[in-house]
Amino acid sequence: MRRTRILTAVMALAAGLLAGSPLALAAPSTADVTLAADTYTWKNARIDGGGFVPGIVFNRTEKNLAYARTDIGGAYRWQESAKTWTPLLDSVGWDRWGHTGVVSLASDSVDPNKVYAAVGTYTNSWDPGNGAVLRSGDRGATWQRADLPFKLGGNMPGRGMGERLAVDPNRNSVLYLGAPSGKGLWRSTDSGATWSQVADFPNVGNYAQDPTDTSGYASDNQGIVWVTFDESTGTSGSATRTIYVGVADKDNAVYRSTDAGATWSRLAGQPTGYLAHKGVLDAKNGYLYLPYSDKGGPYDGGKGQLWRYATATGTWTNISPVAEADTYYGFSGLTIDRQNPGTVMATAYSSWWPDTQLFRSTDSGGTWTKAWDYTSYPTRSNRYTMDVSSSPWLTFGANPSPPEQSPKLGWMTEALEIDPFDSNRMMYGTGATIYGTENLTNWDSGSQFSIRPMVQGLEETAVNDLAAPPSGGALLLSALGDIGGFRHTDLTKVPSMMFTSPNFTSTTSLDYAETNPGIVARVGNLDSGPHVAFSTDNGANWFAGTDPSGVSGGGTIASASDGSRFVWSPEGTGVQYATGFGTSWSASTGIPAGAIVESDRVDPKTFYGFTSGRFYVSSDGGATFTASEATGLPAGDSVRFKALPGTKGDIWLAGGTTDGAYGLWHSTDGGTTFAKLSSVDQADTIGFGKAATGATYQTLYTSAKIGGVRGIFRSTDKGATWTRINDDAHQWGWTGAAITGDPRVYGRVYVATNGRGVVYGESSDAGGGDGGGGTDPTPAPTGACAVTYKVTSEWSGGFQADVQLSNTGTTAWSGWSLGWSFPNGQTVSQLWNAEYTQSGAAVTAKNVNWNANVTAGSSVSFGFTGSWSGTNAKPVAFKLGDQSCTVN
Repeated sequence: MRRTRILTAVMALAAGLLAGSPLALAAPSTADVTLAADTYTWKNARIDGGGFVPGIVFNRTEKNLAYARTDIGGAYRWQESAKTWTPLLDSVGWDRWGHTGVVSLASDSVDPNKVYAAVGTYTNSWDPGNGAVLRSGDRGATWQRADLPFKLGGNMPGRGMGERLAVDPNRNSVLYLGAPSGKGLWRSTDSGATWSQVADFPNVGNYAQDPTDTSGYASDNQGIVWVTFDESTGTSGSATRTIYVGVADKDNAVYRSTDAGATWSRLAGQPTGYLAHKGVLDAKNGYLYLPYSDKGGPYDGGKGQLWRYATATGTWTNISPVAEADTYYGFSGLTIDRQNPGTVMATAYSSWWPDTQLFRSTDSGGTWTKAWDYTSYPTRSNRYTMDVSSSPWLTFGANPSPPEQSPKLGWMTEALEIDPFDSNRMMYGTGATIYGTENLTNWDSGSQFSIRPMVQGLEETAVNDLAAPPSGGALLLSALGDIGGFRHTDLTKVPSMMFTSPNFTSTTSLDYAETNPGIVARVGNLDSGPHVAFSTDNGANWFAGTDPSGVSGGGTIASASDGSRFVWSPEGTGVQYATGFGTSWSASTGIPAGAIVESDRVDPKTFYGFTSGRFYVSSDGGATFTASEATGLPAGDSVRFKALPGTKGDIWLAGGTTDGAYGLWHSTDGGTTFAKLSSVDQADTIGFGKAATGATYQTLYTSAKIGGVRGIFRSTDKGATWTRINDDAHQWGWTGAAITGDPRVYGRVYVATNGRGVVYGESSDAGGGDGGGGTDPTPAPTGACAVTYKVTSEWSGGFQADVQLSNTGTTAWSGWSLGWSFPNGQTVSQLWNAEYTQSGAAVTAKNVNWNANVTAGSSVSFGFTGSWSGTNAKPVAFKLGDQSCTVN
């Protein structure tokens, strides 16, 4: 799936930050804002995946240590105990949103605590900031940054090639980075702290997907695309002598150094006319494997070959599993079984129809078998079974005709890795998920191996809009890029299917009828077919509307408060209105094409619009609009606004740009006048949620800059004071598309991210009221309890642990507080799914509001990272309030 979302807000990068500085926000200025006055727990509304995973990296010396990179959604570390992924780049803030795009990852095989990420989303003007190499000594829990003098493109063409970043397996202070845009090959000799260009490297690349593209996106030189060390040519502590480098140049794709990078030469005898997507070395047998394609990927490629290079003799052998004339795809994913290096696998990454293909050889590429083949066309015989019950939407609701199947084996399959410690485990990335198997060797015995999603915890959707209805089964409705959107009735469970009938490639806007929330409308993009759909059962089922002439894209839509009519501002034509469910649209007058439209949440005939600094009002159901006399509003179109439920004409407007009006405005007279909130420096979204206890006005939420600090903010007093409810570890890059509170649960807020899915926060301040906080007595549950304490990961000076607290009694708990003492002076550094305090060795973990209730026979879990020195023994005793728990 093509993921080229462009941020619509103009964001200036903070200046003056030095290479190697930690990721952190600037100190707050004095303003009427409280920081960290309320503790929030942040989670994802589960979708599981949803985007392209171009890279998976296993550490070569530590079992179960693996990482995944995404094109716009950050990096993740595998958590073996839970079979889930842990996000590692949520600390990336607004000013460096581009650093959520990861073009390459490298895990240090000498010191597995160290991991590196090359970050930056676009090399053209869409991303205003340069790239960087992030380095971590604690497996991605914290990072330091080395800024680069050029951009990197985690979401650019060619992003599935690699890895561009590599650590010398013999002297791990040495790293190499292949750069795009003609910037060449770069090297660090101090573990990634500083970087310099390898001046003598002879080729910066010359391949661009489309040299005529004036946006700079497809016309960028894809540059240096992979670096591979031959570990057999070095000894511990000394730099590896032989290094191979892949270049985006069809005539000169592979270079080699045999003197630790001092000099370089084109590898003699190599194939031409193709790009080498990867270079995977089997040092035991002395083979370098290279998958070739005629294009850079990840979604293009019409011809391909596989080659093997014998490092000792210089012999090239074409080991393609099919003749070049029979390919209609390129090869990219390639891996070897480190336990049995003669076993090689490769992918036909750009075989979209009828499916992708996986190839496997157990004789170093001499002969191959396929994951599926035809018995008699169009009938297929599969060597695998697929179980997508954990992510059922991966069928996309399709019922294709053979030879297509649902779910598909995949597409854009550029990441493919066999676990170096387990020949049975293999993972591969697709345009929507990570698939994997744990009985891969069944392939060789003639029985079927089983494939299932291995993606839980990795959330990679770009969110365009959010809605939380006040009633009905849907807690949350989402409008997403690439996979349309979902109806969540349980935030902790993956919905069974995305919106269908029709299935938009991207949903751009949705709205429900405020006083009749069973009625929902959504609009989106579709290559062919209608761009508008309606539901009368709270988003559970949908039917297509009819497009007016000229529609080319979704735009925005607004539902009347009672669902009797709709106003739609699609791409390709002007604003339209309709009574009923959009079977016949009429052009609105008095409002420019492209305006953002919203509805009054009380009066079903009142609608609002905004574009280019002007606010528009309709009182006849969208037939005619009149421009408001309000002045001082943002001149651009980077604006979101909403009308408050329950009060006619109460409107909040957020948006602007750094070179003009920027902030948060409020109108109480239906948009006739607006007052700017002086306490808000900048704001990009606005949403409403359930009022705090004792408050008469709904809670406000915004992604904003207040008091000099960027963050997610809440106000329970109509914007008079604000509380920042996220923290430096939870920033998620750009959060400017949408935000909404929950009308049923005080303190719950849903935040749209551009690649990390729908994030929602739960407040520990169950009573509400900013500035109050934390005065509830410690809960004292009764009954028996049991605790399981498990160290899930440990490294020099640090560790991660999971704690499960079980109610083994006969009565439910309405709150809990678990205490223990560390035997060796360990210190908690970060804890999730609970609040905690620590005094000396003593730690107390207390429930947050959403996990306070624990019924008899059930359990609750939380986790934390901590530091240690010398010994990291487990606690031997736990107390729930004043009573001791059984320790498992």
